Amino acid sequence: MYTTYKIKANDLDSRFIKSVKAQFKDREIEIVVSECAECDETEYLLKSEANRQILEKSLKDAKARKNLHTFDLKDIK
Repeated sequence: MYTTYKIKANDLDSRFIKSVKAQFKDREIEIVVSECAECDETEYLLKSEANRQILEKSLKDAKARKNLHTFDLKDIK
């Protein structure tokens, strides 16, 4: 099983530890820590050719102002 948590260091507390312990029970786990200020989600999304094509088409459409979806903020609940 692979689970990724993205959390600010100041938010690490006993509740977080308890939730990890509850999820993995008595199994051995590996904890890897990285500073996400340097994480590039765009790079991750572009790894898949299908995702790359979808994102490139969406960007092209947005620049051409076509296939846009509009909504009224008052309708958001």
